[in-house]
Amino acid sequence: MAINDAEQAPRTDPLVQLSLDQLRHRTSVKWRAHPEDVLPLWVAEMDVPLAPAIADALRAAIDLGDTGYAHGDGYARALAAFAADRWQWDGLAVERTAIVPDVMLGTVEVLRLITCPGDAVVLCPPVYPPFYAFVTHDAREIVEAPLGTDGRIDPAALEDAFKRARHGGRDAAFLMSNPHNPTGAVHTRAELETVAELARRHGIRVVSDEIHAPLVLPGAVFTPYLSVPGAENAFALTSASKAWNLSGLKAALAVAGPEAAGELALLPEEVSHGPSHLGVIAHTAAFKDGGGWLDEVITGLDANRDLLADLIGEHLPGVRHLRPEGTYLAWLDCTALGLHDEQPLDGPGIASELAGPARMFLDRARVALSSGHVFGTGGAGRVRLNFATSPAILREALTRMGNALRDIRT
Repeated sequence: MAINDAEQAPRTDPLVQLSLDQLRHRTSVKWRAHPEDVLPLWVAEMDVPLAPAIADALRAAIDLGDTGYAHGDGYARALAAFAADRWQWDGLAVERTAIVPDVMLGTVEVLRLITCPGDAVVLCPPVYPPFYAFVTHDAREIVEAPLGTDGRIDPAALEDAFKRARHGGRDAAFLMSNPHNPTGAVHTRAELETVAELARRHGIRVVSDEIHAPLVLPGAVFTPYLSVPGAENAFALTSASKAWNLSGLKAALAVAGPEAAGELALLPEEVSHGPSHLGVIAHTAAFKDGGGWLDEVITGLDANRDLLADLIGEHLPGVRHLRPEGTYLAWLDCTALGLHDEQPLDGPGIASELAGPARMFLDRARVALSSGHVFGTGGAGRVRLNFATSPAILREALTRMGNALRDIRT
C-alpha cells in the first residue's frame, strides 16, 4: 500500500509538511537505524521541519560565525518567561538554574549532588529506559514503585518504595517523569502534592524530568513540580528538545527549588562546558519565539491522537492503549495477542533491543516500535508508538500492523 501524501492536504500543521521521501533523506537515528522499507515510529523524534524562529536564529549565528562557547542566562530567562505564560508559574528563578549538556546527563549530575554510590533511586515503571541505564551505571540502586493499571503514579506503591529506599538510613531520590514517558500521563497538581508530601515525610529528594512539559495536549494541564508546596528542596530538568525536535542540538537546564539552590551551586564547573553554543541559541529561540509553531504541532498531535485511537480499533482488535494526555507517545498493551516471547533479536544494534510484539511488528509489518520490556516492570507485552508523524504514515503503519496480526492468526 503506497502512502498518499495527498491525504495530508486538509491539515496545515508541521506534521504534514514533509513527505516520506523527504524524511528518508534524514541521517538521524530514527531514519537510519532500520532499512528503508521500515516505517520508524519508535525513538522520540518528530517528523517536522525546524521551527522558523529556530532556523532563523541558527542561520544568524552561522552567518556571524558565532560558534564559540555558550555564555549568559538568556536560555534560563526565556524558559522563565515561557513558564509564566504557559503554566502560570512565576517561581522559576534564573539564579537557581544551571546549563547542562542534556536532560539525562544533567539528571546524573544532580543525583550525584544528593546521593552517593550505593544509595537508592526510586523509579515508577514502566518508565523511560535510560533512567535504568544511567542510574545503575552510576552505582545507585534502583527501587521500583510500579504505576497503577491506569498508567499513573500509585501513592501506596510509591510510599512502600520510599520506605525500602531509605532502609538502613541511606539517602535516596525519586526520579520522576513529568509528564510520564511512556504512558503520557500528565500528573495533576493533587498527584504532585501527594508526591511532595510523601517525599518530605520519608526524607526523599525528588528530581523531576520535565522534558515533555511543553507537549501537553488539550484536556490536560501541566503543573511544574517545583510549583507545588513541599517541593522546595527538589530539582527539575528540562529543555526544548522534545517539543521543538532539537535532540541533535545539545543544551538543557537544571532548576533548583529554593532549599536546593546551595546544592546546585556545587555542580562542577566543567558540566557547563558540555552544551553546544548553537544548542543554547536554538533552545532559547524555541522558548522565546517558538510558541506559535508549538501550538500548531499540538493541534496536529491532538488530531493524530484521535486518529490513532480509531486506527487501533479498526486494525488491532484486542490491543488496549492509554489515551495520552501529553507527549507524542502512545503505550499499547498487546498482551492479549499472546506474543509474550520476550527474547531479544540476535545481533548488535537497535534490533537487538526488540522482543515480543515489537519484534513481530518489525519482522512482519516492517514497522519499528519501542519494545515494552526495556521500560521495566509492567512493560512486557507492550510497545511504545511515536505518533508525531503524518496521518498518512500513521495510517499506513497501523494498516501494516493489522495485516501482520491477521497473518499470524491464520
